[in-house]
Amino acid sequence: MAEPQRAKNQDETPVGGAKFLIVEARYYDSIGAMLLEGATAALKKAGATWEIVNVPGALEIPAAIVIASDSSRDPYAGAIALGCVIRGETYHFEIVAGESSRALMDISVSLPMPIGNGILTVENEDQAIVRADPKQGDKGGDAARAALSLFRLSQRGNA
Repeated sequence: MAEPQRAKNQDETPVGGAKFLIVEARYYDSIGAMLLEGATAALKKAGATWEIVNVPGALEIPAAIVIASDSSRDPYAGAIALGCVIRGETYHFEIVAGESSRALMDISVSLPMPIGNGILTVENEDQAIVRADPKQGDKGGDAARAALSLFRLSQRGNA
């Protein structure tokens, strides 16, 4: 089976210093570091700035986005959620994976705020490493590019 090819981003217009919020769960520190590396590289390439907030786990990411957004003097252009959930022997995986994704979608639609979801849901650490590594899966970069794409879309009427 052939490896999927990443689609080329249609719009790479610089975002002129727009400020993004990165909320990262460092439960798996080395995986989180790779996700963050990919996300910040994508934001830097787009000309964005960012602030980083750390939380204990993936379930705390949506609440942190809302709290940070509400308390920021300058509104964020968007947010990037970074974390990793590895399946274990209990139902906890399904709860964390499903509820964190659902909450991110709820926030994105209700605020509205462009959010890139870079919370990995994997079977094992090896899968997580491949997906997080900026030279392989680059899911942190993908999450940032998704937030950037939605931000650019939101700016079309403001040009």
